[in-house]
Amino acid sequence: MANAQQDASRGRWREGLPRLVEETFRRWHLTPDGDPIEGSAARVFPVLDADGVRRACKFGYYEEDNVGEIPTLSLWGGRSAVEMVRADPRRGVLLLEWLEGDLEEHWDADEATRTVAGLYRRLHRRSAPQLPDGHAFVRRWLADLEALGRRVPGPPRFVEWALRAGRELAAEPGTHVVHGDLHYQNVMARDGDWVAIDPHGYNAAPEYEVAPLLSNRWADLEATGDVGEAIRDRFYSAVDTAELDERRARDWVVVRCMINLAWVAVDGIAGVGDDPHDWITRNVTIVKAMQAIEG
Repeated sequence: MANAQQDASRGRWREGLPRLVEETFRRWHLTPDGDPIEGSAARVFPVLDADGVRRACKFGYYEEDNVGEIPTLSLWGGRSAVEMVRADPRRGVLLLEWLEGDLEEHWDADEATRTVAGLYRRLHRRSAPQLPDGHAFVRRWLADLEALGRRVPGPPRFVEWALRAGRELAAEPGTHVVHGDLHYQNVMARDGDWVAIDPHGYNAAPEYEVAPLLSNRWADLEATGDVGEAIRDRFYSAVDTAELDERRARDWVVVRCMINLAWVAVDGIAGVGDDPHDWITRNVTIVKAMQAIEG
């Protein structure tokens, strides 16, 4: 969770970014080829390399739960993931293959869900010692969640569920390399196939992955007329496709949703869009839907 020191650090990163971009373009012989794509902790520039090939040059601000991006992409080596052409880990700079079109725009929501879940199976591999332990992050986040008490903007019984289940799930180190934020917008097209981008990159349980998939493409869920049932249908589709443990996946969803609410309470951070109230509603609705899944 953010604090004043982290906010100041991110501010310094933004201030120094123009110079870093200029230096990187000069060192790597890159030419700008369009407007940058801006995020809260990254900026991606379309560029042409020295051979005239279009690439994506990404400048990222790294915090504890996303420092594994570069080593994770290196481990995957472009297999079912964006290809990393070059990297400067110390400065958080990556030169990537250029991709266009993500699964957020794919017309068939169920097929998109199965596509993401299929990537779980292809990307997960046994834990790597060069990556951080995601379960250690979870244990700290759960301690923050418990310390907030009634300030968490969600039902206390859901908080208790998350604390109880999370302590069990995260008691041991993570067993697999996971993306950490794999959803429709983080899957892009490559020559008729789909590949993952923007991994957080750490070691965790495979079932840890499911939660972000349930909170995206929310309008599709609302359009069904029964959001809870639609969430469960998406959950079952992901779990069955990836052959995950249903109970563990359910409990990881609860844990991650309640941690999301703790971040809202402390930092005002909304995970999808800019409206914290909408983000709170989504996460509480997802946990309500999980109550009907037996385990």
